[in-house]
Amino acid sequence: MNKQSRRYFIQKIGATATMLPLLAPLDLFADSAGHQNQPMLRVALMGLGNYASRVAKAMQDCKFAKITGLISGTPEKLRDWGSTYDVPEKNRYNYSNFDQIKNNPDIDAVYIITPNALHHSQTIRVAKAGKHVICEKPMAVSVEEGKEMVDACKKANVHLLIGYRMHFEPKTLEIHRMRANDELGAINFFQGQCGFKIGNPNQWRLNKDLAGGGSLMDIGIYAVNGARYMVGEEPIWVTAQEIKTSREKFKEGVDETILFQLGFPSGAVASCLSTYNMNFLDRFFLSGDRGFAELQPATGYGPIQGRTSKGPLTQAHTEHQTLQMDAMAQIILKDHKPTIAVDGEEGLKDLYILEAIYNACKTGARQEILLPQPHK
Repeated sequence: MNKQSRRYFIQKIGATATMLPLLAPLDLFADSAGHQNQPMLRVALMGLGNYASRVAKAMQDCKFAKITGLISGTPEKLRDWGSTYDVPEKNRYNYSNFDQIKNNPDIDAVYIITPNALHHSQTIRVAKAGKHVICEKPMAVSVEEGKEMVDACKKANVHLLIGYRMHFEPKTLEIHRMRANDELGAINFFQGQCGFKIGNPNQWRLNKDLAGGGSLMDIGIYAVNGARYMVGEEPIWVTAQEIKTSREKFKEGVDETILFQLGFPSGAVASCLSTYNMNFLDRFFLSGDRGFAELQPATGYGPIQGRTSKGPLTQAHTEHQTLQMDAMAQIILKDHKPTIAVDGEEGLKDLYILEAIYNACKTGARQEILLPQPHK
């Protein structure tokens, strides 16, 4: 290397060294995946079933959340999942001893993915252990249980978030934006159809003691919740009708098919269907006096498809649980405010409406809905 080349090389090195402090936040602290090093929400998954498998796989692409703990009643699952997701044995718990997470600094939050009737007691135990709670929907099987969960998490000063993955789905959010910006005009009608033919008659979803109900609790809640964020109002009344074709499969307290209608303060109405006995029902339709929006499929794992009076929706698909867990990490770690709420109060509102729907089915009479007022 001649003098001129050496001088040029030294000058370049000096310039690069001068720039290092400026480049560091962008490059030097990036992780192997190219993400910036920043706080990660360390999550223990509770209930290692089919849906937890989907969550766990999706979380491998998260930027702000990672799996650091496991809770299950099946030792084999703890062993296999621990190996797959690199969770050390000290961070694996069963349903009897998971209160010990209180003393585990590797865990910030627990994602409860167990049968509906277990959410209440498990949420309260996690809150008492001082960890944040992410709970699958429906958050509980009654309003009373939901209230106790909200109160327990407030008392423990931990977050309670409900697994409303559609609140972070891009096409859903685009329709929400259009409605909020008055691009569809005054909303007058919403239709939500949620259904499939359920299989194994011995599964927990058809057990009243574990599910707290039937199709309405499992998939009808998507239409209940969707009606609220699509219309942009809270319903004030409901009428409903239950249809049951097999009392052997759908025993007392386990609904097969429910049609329900919601009324809103503006005069808008919703017509919805929840069923465990009809396939190909996964559609939302929103009508305003200047436009419409439609999603079909609307709540499946994706990709969601949609169109509006302005044309097709083209937002890219990302695994819903990846988006959900990254967003929830930002809510917990940085107090971010989501476009559509996912906190315990949001889940509690749905429970009020679910109970009103069941009462309307039982009595045959219209039920008035009085939702709790937000805390000030």
